[in-house]
Amino acid sequence: MLPGALTRDRDFLKLWGGQAISKIGSTITSVGLPLTAAFVLRASPLQMGILAGAGGAGVLAFGLFAGAWADRLRRRPILIASDLARAALLSTIPLAASLHRLNMAHLYAVATLSGILTVFFDVSYQAYVPSLVNRRDLVEANSKLALTESIADVSGPGLTGLLVQLITAPMAILLDALSFLCSAVSVWLIRTPEPRPEPSAVPHIGREIAEGLSASWHNPLLRALLQRAAGGAFFGGFFGGLYFLFAVRELHMTALLLGIVISVGGASNLLGALLAERLLHRLGLGRTLIGAQWMIGLAMLLVPLAHGPVALAAAFLIAAQLGDMAWPIYNINATSLRQAVTPDRLLGRVNSAGHLLFWGALPLGSLAGGAIAQTIGIRQTMLIATLGYLLSNLWFTFSPIRHLRQLPAA
Repeated sequence: MLPGALTRDRDFLKLWGGQAISKIGSTITSVGLPLTAAFVLRASPLQMGILAGAGGAGVLAFGLFAGAWADRLRRRPILIASDLARAALLSTIPLAASLHRLNMAHLYAVATLSGILTVFFDVSYQAYVPSLVNRRDLVEANSKLALTESIADVSGPGLTGLLVQLITAPMAILLDALSFLCSAVSVWLIRTPEPRPEPSAVPHIGREIAEGLSASWHNPLLRALLQRAAGGAFFGGFFGGLYFLFAVRELHMTALLLGIVISVGGASNLLGALLAERLLHRLGLGRTLIGAQWMIGLAMLLVPLAHGPVALAAAFLIAAQLGDMAWPIYNINATSLRQAVTPDRLLGRVNSAGHLLFWGALPLGSLAGGAIAQTIGIRQTMLIATLGYLLSNLWFTFSPIRHLRQLPAA
């Protein structure tokens, strides 16, 4: 990825820097929260499934409203408020742990409320970027932001494993709370004026939501992205609830070793972020998106196949983590495609429709995976999830996206 014009854009650099810190903190929580449940509270597979899906429950209730508000209001204040609220919320976990009052209900509540705040942040964030940079720089902007996330994926899990060993998982989550404060300050320091949102032609929140859903569904490119998000989230939800239990209880990995394994996925993720723009120019947009989805599914297959001594099992998981390079390749180009074809006045609502399907299907998958695993076992359930993910790639492969060579216009 070439340096590009945005490396000289001071306001974009503020956003980029703040997100770099925030993403490292969020990686700590994404690993630390399930480890808190598994190690500290001895959660069952079903409880892990509920925890993994709890963040999606709030999105089902508030996701579409978040998109409507992101189109009604300036997005920058929403970003700042969401960061400050998440910082306060996550601080309650180490506080409760220090008072010996931490329980699964507390973790469910934090995961749910954090999911609500995150969807407000994410739909506003993805709608805010096109107002901060020129549309011709969207792929570069999304690549740089994804690069930040990939660096966090490299450093975060290993750091989390070490912190869990040294200060326990609940105390490690406190660092994520501090990272959200840094993100809020970085967004507050941005000085590029944000345009006032255009008044809606249908000034009623129900009609505004319907307008966003209609725009998402009637555009064949956006519809294909929505369908891919739903299918991927449902079967990916099986993994979200079971991966840590599988690694800790069936493969007998320590928190530190598991953190190192996940860090390999972060390094692979980083490589994918660096390659995303080049693959777009070499292969075309459609082939890049479809190829990335097949790579993700094939890499997932290695996880339920992991077996044997700890070293051999870790080798299987590391090989699976190498497939993580496909995630940023897909996400960068899918996000850029959505931003390119959607008018600005609808962007918040179109983003929220994607979040609704993703975060709506994710808890369903997590709950289904937890319930099935209670009956037939974790390994067998993860194998079912992988096969389902691969089969769901078929209709995406034959969608109109396969004909795209470059980003179309709105």
